[in-house]
Parts: sequence; structure tokens; C-alpha cells
Amino acid sequence: MRAARKILASPPPIYLHRAPVATAQRACLSSIASTSSAPRPSRPRGRALNSSLAVDSGLHPNLENFFPGRSENSTPSNHTPNRNPVQDDILTPLRQYQKLIDTGVLRGDDHQTRIIQKLQDLHDQLLTYKPPVIPELVSTNSLLSRLFYRETPIPTSPPNSAPKGLYLYGDVGTGKTMLMDLFYQTLPPSLKRKRRVHFHAFMIDVHKRVHAAKAAMGFNGGDPIIPVARDLARDASVLCFDEFQVTDIADAMILRRLLESLVNYGVICVMTSNRHPDDLYKNGIQRSSFVPAIELLKSQFEVTDLDSGTDYRRVPRALSHVYFDPITPEHDREINKIFKSMVSQDPSDPPIRNRKLSTWGRTLLVPESTSKVAKFNFEDLCGQPLSAADYIEVTKNFGTVFLLNVPKMDVGQKDLARRFITFIDACYESKTKLFVTSEVPVFKVFSDGSDQGEKRISDHMRSVMDDLGLSNDVVGTSSMFTGEEEVFAFARACSRLVQMGSKQWAETAGPS
Repeated sequence: MRAARKILASPPPIYLHRAPVATAQRACLSSIASTSSAPRPSRPRGRALNSSLAVDSGLHPNLENFFPGRSENSTPSNHTPNRNPVQDDILTPLRQYQKLIDTGVLRGDDHQTRIIQKLQDLHDQLLTYKPPVIPELVSTNSLLSRLFYRETPIPTSPPNSAPKGLYLYGDVGTGKTMLMDLFYQTLPPSLKRKRRVHFHAFMIDVHKRVHAAKAAMGFNGGDPIIPVARDLARDASVLCFDEFQVTDIADAMILRRLLESLVNYGVICVMTSNRHPDDLYKNGIQRSSFVPAIELLKSQFEVTDLDSGTDYRRVPRALSHVYFDPITPEHDREINKIFKSMVSQDPSDPPIRNRKLSTWGRTLLVPESTSKVAKFNFEDLCGQPLSAADYIEVTKNFGTVFLLNVPKMDVGQKDLARRFITFIDACYESKTKLFVTSEVPVFKVFSDGSDQGEKRISDHMRSVMDDLGLSNDVVGTSSMFTGEEEVFAFARACSRLVQMGSKQWAETAGPS
């Protein structure tokens, strides 16, 4: 039986003219490493994106030439063993990385070059990988259909020809998203079924599919994970997750079975995370039930540490004027002036009030918006019982968001703070341009704002803030968050707010 179709479509596949990569290309690695550290002709360094930012041709139209497509009339060239693939018109992780360095889009990094080689190795294996055929089942109430479903073999181990997946982990600023995007954009054209998705959005999709599967099974019941995994495997034979994390028991219990089923159906997964598998869902409820999933990650994936001692987000960048504080009539007039300027650029798309967005059967009203730009009051977004799915829907629809009147939050407003952090994460992950008016500097809306707060801050929070390059002077300190996951989410949100306030972010995020 078919579960509900997925709601989040992967980016359209890019068809490229490639041939299998011969051993000669491996020799490029040493030259790439040396090139990344060798002096190059001077160029305007301010134009270079630092490598923690995703290279997305859809979000950066001027980068389209870095991902050349195959014309409709072109045909694959015949590859011979004696042909030098470096001279061919092919696109692989190694060559793409070098091209981005040569053009000044990225800064060379020897450690990242070694990681790129791991992506290249998997790319080479995928050139000859043929995912198993997963026939479609027709959902009917007939006896024959039910008998067919029960007799359909369910794989209990990965296909012998399936290469191991990749699990790339590292702290904020180690270039995880850039590496993920680079790998996805250079996948072999023979792989028609592929999907690149943020893990948070993926789990929202999975929960919807599980719900639909349970409804389809009716009173007879059954295991909904098998048909969900089967449908996901039919949709994508290569699945790329960004920001893999496990924070609640519902996700933990689903993932234990889902990952195993996906691997057994021959799906090759590549995922990034802030944590080593052993640290996932740490101190979580019934964590022992999730341990098999951790062991699966360590046995069926090549676990690779991305930390190199370089935080690409700490590269100095000029701040852009997108945050306004305190809340004054002058700042209100200034930000409304910016809003009116942006929404008046297209006369055919005038701002309307109370636009309706639907998600999970709920309706969210957008106070004022065009098709690309939206304006909310803080209470509209964070004062209501909204979830990550709602915020993802907002950032999916609007490339620029104005958020007005953000208050300073204390322990009594922890729910507001959690929603605000979730909203910031959604904006960051979708590269949304954000304008804010706030009671205090937006980096300090969670701060205790007193010497007592400094005394109460835990050693763990101080350590996390140091890892993210945050100082007390910039974001203050907060005793509002106590759990390990809460502390990390708070510090990461502050780090992202700093990055989203940069001139570089303002020039590349949001609608073009």
C-alpha cells in the first residue's frame, strides 16, 4: 500500500556529461591540496564566500556556471581506459571543489580537501552502483492484494553491491553544508532518484507518512515503518541529510527502524551532524532503545570528523544594518521604510493582508506580505503555539521576513524563547533574509542582563559558547537554558543571528 506522497520535493536533478573517474584523477588530490595553500593571483577577497555557506545555484544565480548542465541534444561520449578524464567535460567533487577555489568562491583548506576525497571515493562507487528495483504495490482491499503484500519479501540486510554511506560530523563552521551541497550537485547522472533535504524537514515528512500509513492500515494494524521506508526508497536511492540530530523520543523510536529499513532497501545515505553517533540523543528518554541505530550508523556508514581547528564563520565580515534596537518610533519608521521599498519593487505583486498559509491542517495568517516578502509581529510567530513545521512553511514561502518587536525574554518566557530559536533555525537553514526590531540587541534577547546571570552560567554553556566563538560581551549569558541540547540550541541560535546580520548574508540571502 502507498503512504502519502512526500511534501518536500528535492531540488531538480542536474544532468551532466560525465564519464567514470579513472585513477589519474586521484593524482589531482595532491595538486588540489598544494593549490589551496599556494599563493594565487590577487582577487577581491571580499567577494569570496566562506565555505560554511552552501553553494546553491538556485540561491546564487551567478554561480550557475560552476554547475554546467548537459544540453538536451548531447550524448555521452565513449570512455576508454586510456583517456584522461581530467581533460573531459566531467563534474566530480574533486574538480568542482578546485574550480570553486580557483574562481575565489571558496578559500582553500587542506583538511577539507582530504574530506573531499572521501566524497570522491563514494562518487566513484556510485558510478557503477545499481540500486535494487523496488516494485510499486497497489493499495486495494482485495484478498489477492493483501496476500501479495504479505508475500512481498522484505530485505533483512543491505545489498552486497551497496557502498557504505557517509556520516560527516563537526562543530558549527566546519563547512558541513558546503560539502553536502557539493556532493549532491556532482552525483552521477545515472542516479535519477536522489533527494537533498534538511533533517528537520525530513522528519516532518516522515511523521506525515507514518500517520498516513497507520490510517491506511486501519483496524488491522501493522508496522507503518516498512511501507514508509519502502516509499522513501522508491523516491530516492541516494538520500542526503543536513543537520542530522535526535532530540525527542518520537524521532528516536522511528529512526531506529527507519534507518535500518532504508539501508536494507539499498538507499545510500550521506548525512551531516554536529555530533559523533555516540553522542546522539545523549541522556534521552529510553536511549537504550536508540543504541541499535547508533551501532548501525557506525557499522554501515563511514564516520568522518570534519573538525580541523578552523572555524569558517569566524572569518571577519562587515555587519549589515538589518537589526534595529531598541524599539523606538524612529526605528519603527526606518524598518517600515525598508519594508515599503522592498514590496513596491513589483507593481504586479502588491502587499496583501492576512495571506493564508496551511500546514498540518492549520491555517497561519501572515499579517502583511507579497509573494516574496512577509512582515510579522513577534507575537504573531512566537506568541502562538506554532511548531517547526509552521516556521519551515513561512521560510519556504518568503525569502525575506521582517520580525518586529522582539522582547527581551526571561525564564518565565521559555516557551517564547524556544519558538524564537526554532524560527531562527528555519530562517538560517533556508537562507532567509531577516530584518528585526528588538527591545535589546537581538543577540542578547535571552541574556540575564545582570552580574548574577554571569555567576549562574554553567561550565557547559561557557564551553559551548567558546566553541562557537561567542563572547559574553556579544550575546550576554543566560541561565534560562539548562539541558545540554537546550544550551547548544541557544548558543547556535546566537551564532546564526550574528552570521545572518552580516553584509555577506544580506547580499546572498533572500529573493534576488
